[in-house]
Amino acid sequence: MMRPLSNVQLGTLGGTICSVWNSFDWSNLAHTALMAVVGAAVSYLTSRLLQGRRRRR
Repeated sequence: MMRPLSNVQLGTLGGTICSVWNSFDWSNLAHTALMAVVGAAVSYLTSRLLQGRRRRR
């Protein structure tokens, strides 16, 4: 069972969210997402390539 948040916990959570929101650079969001996709694709393809080479031996 979840207990309700106290005023101190709610204030701390709100302050944390506001500080993260303010410090996040929204102009680089698309670039960061694109780099994450490219990195994941390269990692996946490399692991598949190495797995294929291991099976041939």
